[in-house]
Amino acid sequence: MLGLNLLKTEQPLKVLCLGAHCDDIEIGCGGTILELCQSRPVDVTWVVMCSNEIRAKEASLCAAQFLTDAERSDVRINKFRDGFLPYEGGQVKDYFESLKEDIEPNLIFTHFCQDKHQDHRLLSELTLNTFRNHFILEYEIPKYDGDIGNPNFYLSVSKKNSLKKIQMLHQHYLSQKNKNWFTEDLFYALMRLRGMEVNSFSNYAEAFYCHKINLKLKEL
Repeated sequence: MLGLNLLKTEQPLKVLCLGAHCDDIEIGCGGTILELCQSRPVDVTWVVMCSNEIRAKEASLCAAQFLTDAERSDVRINKFRDGFLPYEGGQVKDYFESLKEDIEPNLIFTHFCQDKHQDHRLLSELTLNTFRNHFILEYEIPKYDGDIGNPNFYLSVSKKNSLKKIQMLHQHYLSQKNKNWFTEDLFYALMRLRGMEVNSFSNYAEAFYCHKINLKLKEL
């Protein structure tokens, strides 16, 4: 079981971000990614499973802007069918097995395992099944299902990066602008709520679910 290492090292932190849909990573952990990239060298692999031509272009441009400060980035936008990931489970499982052979991340961001969206839930299950010896943080996505829960892991996000996250979401995902949940006040509200819960220095935070963590205070 690999855990959170608080010591900065000369090697870039290898981060794997997994999202079922084109805006999931940015909504769930975009502020955290900005904070990480600005605090230390980071090597990010950014994987989106479902897209179409319009949303893939939006996702590529948005990810590139979020990862401006990363030492290295690799953005992979796949074309699985939105809403049907569980029914393409064999192919999705094969894809995860290829990821395991391709990269060895220090930190993984994925969906909350009790998310009620079938695509989100499958990605979380496969993340936990495929990367068994890794530090995994599960992010939350606000939506109609009302499945926001009680997270146990928080990261404070500066007001500047909170604003930046939300501005970039609305700048790039124009295909979502007519959806009444895709609004600045909703994203601010969730980050403000989580910031209050953790007494964030900035009043803003993103929250995650962590099943196990092995805290390392020094290098072995």
